[in-house]
Amino acid sequence: MTIKGRVFSGARPTGRQHLGNYLGAIKNYVALQDDYDCIYCIVDIHALTTVETTEDLKENIYEMALDWLAAGIRPEDSIVFIQSHVPYVMEMHTLLSMVTPLGKLTELPTFKEKIKQNPNNVNYGLVGYPVLMTADIVLYKADTVPVGVDQAPHLEFAREIVRSFNYRYGTKVLIEPKVKHTEVLKVLGIDGKKKMSKSLDNHIELAATPEETDKRVMQMLTDPQRVRREDPGDPDVCNVFSMHKIFSPKDEIEMINTECRRAGIGCVDCKKRFSANLNKHLEPFRAKRAEIEKSPDSVWDILRDGAKRANAIAKDVIEETRAAIGLPE
Repeated sequence: MTIKGRVFSGARPTGRQHLGNYLGAIKNYVALQDDYDCIYCIVDIHALTTVETTEDLKENIYEMALDWLAAGIRPEDSIVFIQSHVPYVMEMHTLLSMVTPLGKLTELPTFKEKIKQNPNNVNYGLVGYPVLMTADIVLYKADTVPVGVDQAPHLEFAREIVRSFNYRYGTKVLIEPKVKHTEVLKVLGIDGKKKMSKSLDNHIELAATPEETDKRVMQMLTDPQRVRREDPGDPDVCNVFSMHKIFSPKDEIEMINTECRRAGIGCVDCKKRFSANLNKHLEPFRAKRAEIEKSPDSVWDILRDGAKRANAIAKDVIEETRAAIGLPE
């Protein structure tokens, strides 16, 4: 019998998910379930480091969980839960903080970036964010964390914390997670310039109606150098064509690639074709989402059951960790 590795990944609750979320994370989450025991967490405590209000927090958690389930995350196979529903993570965070140098935390590029984004809210939680992230991983003895190549340094710091802990206390109780590089596409927003983001309002929601999707796609930037319909275009610099390559049939991709370059097809038609293909691709997702949404309590039941299963793992790991440190029973 083959023993599966254990994957952990978490995401901040941002509400309804968009194409960038799907291509960057959710698609991988679904695929990993076939080869790993997966634990997927909605990290609401992490979110508190930057949010100024929690008014929409519960709704955002629900909408994110709904999209995950509709996209194909299987709660019967994977553990799906809310971070704060497993309080052991706060204890693990504290214990790991004792072996984490403050200087390294403040020198991390991600921390400096957050300071620029939130200069008026540089809180203790923001500094300790990587430690809490490490606690999330080791609390469930996850041996694998899926990340894009650009995110690998974040996980390497988590590995350093684990090594420091195990060295100080002469133990191997905490598992040093390894990186699983995943193909994380950088999905540009409808402006064709910046990464797709809800905060920039340049996104396309997975759960949008076909009509809403059509409207957003028609706003997408194409080849910025193509001014008139009769001008030849360059698909290589066109954001819409980059999406065609993901969601459109191969023969249509080849046709657009050829006809755009000789002005045989215009940008409006190119967008209409992409929108039609995108809507067709999302039909099963939207149908499943609508079905799950008929029973909102079922989503919360799944999250609570996931927390129960996660707590059972976390309790054992915390007890092992306390014993390794030498804390009294």
